Amino acid sequence: MRKLKTIQDKYLLNHAYATDTPDKSGANHFYTVMDADDNLIMGYIRFQQGARGGLVPPNGLRDDDLLEIVRDRLKGFQNGPFPCEENAKALACVEEALTHLKKRTDDRAARGVLGHEVK
Repeated sequence: MRKLKTIQDKYLLNHAYATDTPDKSGANHFYTVMDADDNLIMGYIRFQQGARGGLVPPNGLRDDDLLEIVRDRLKGFQNGPFPCEENAKALACVEEALTHLKKRTDDRAARGVLGHEVK
């Protein structure tokens, strides 16, 4: 189990851990989030392992799934009673990240390699 080094190094409410070994892609696929005292499990995240689509149904979340959830929350905060410049900038960055991931997916589909573990 590897504790994630985070950008937000103060005032953390939770700790995140990669709980598996990276596969041939170089990425981890299983994460556990614990409270700040590492006593309570706040949640688990299981990411898609292997190519998306194909004959095998999805076996986990994709990065864009989580980013869409964060996008939805930030939009909610901005529409709530306490909108702020920092959340607006974070929302713009999340939307930019989603745009880049969509471009990657569209490019892979156009080349006929979407759903296959090839570059």
